[in-house]
Amino acid sequence: MKAEDAAMLDGLTTEASSGTSEGPAIDQLSVTDLVGRMNERDATIAASVRAALPTISATVSAATERMREGGRLIYVGAGTSGRLGVLDASEVPPTFGVEDVVVGVIAGGPAALVSAAEGVEDDTDAGAADLAALGVGPLDTVVGIASSGRTPYVLGALSHATEAGALTVGLSCNIDTPLTRVATHGIEVPVGPEIVSGSTRLGAGTATKMVLNILSTATMVQLGRTYGSLMVDMRAGNAKLRHRAVRMVIEATGADDETATGALEATGWHAKPAIATILTGLSPAEAAQALELAGGRLRTVIEERG
Repeated sequence: MKAEDAAMLDGLTTEASSGTSEGPAIDQLSVTDLVGRMNERDATIAASVRAALPTISATVSAATERMREGGRLIYVGAGTSGRLGVLDASEVPPTFGVEDVVVGVIAGGPAALVSAAEGVEDDTDAGAADLAALGVGPLDTVVGIASSGRTPYVLGALSHATEAGALTVGLSCNIDTPLTRVATHGIEVPVGPEIVSGSTRLGAGTATKMVLNILSTATMVQLGRTYGSLMVDMRAGNAKLRHRAVRMVIEATGADDETATGALEATGWHAKPAIATILTGLSPAEAAQALELAGGRLRTVIEERG
């Protein structure tokens, strides 16, 4: 490693040692005290995320504008950061009923989800190549995730995304990072030293997961994938989810169980058109067409036809 790179790493708060400023070292604590200290540490993370909310909000607004035109929200990272991006992306289809809209890319490919592939994170060209393979373009939003804020693979990915005209976002857990400097929006959530020094799957991982939850959920809400707090585009693919769909239709419409179930059966167990048929009197086919014309926004259909 070059001397300047080593110096940069040594200066990162996520790499610093927490020392014994909070009392005895963690390997000297009882189990009760150890888990208590970890919980206390985690309780500070939300405040760090809150401080970044203005930038997060700007990111959601800019990403949503592009996604309305067919763009994607693409997460790219290495190691823990990459795994968290893939995890958040994988939860979007069953929750919001959309495929290939939120995409996770990890250095080293799918095998790196279960086996460490640390060497790839130093490969700038690999990051650019992986984004090129996705056909990234001007409508896409690329979120580079790196707790350190300086991972070469992620910087290479954002460099390619910038050249392709995409909106770029840097998510890191340090201040004034290279990732922030090359991104359109720099989301910095400084969490300080980890309770296990350098293990960024802990505080930094928690902060990253919080931000990704906000980014994916807020964009989906803006795109009309919920009605109130109900995830009406959820896939009802098993008994538990079908029961949940019935409850959602009842809550949204005030219908009885039999009516809600009948509407769901008539719409292939899709809660959104089922709700529309009950509240507007439209047939399932008419409800589906109205939703398509309204960009999937159930509230718009109800207000215009209810």
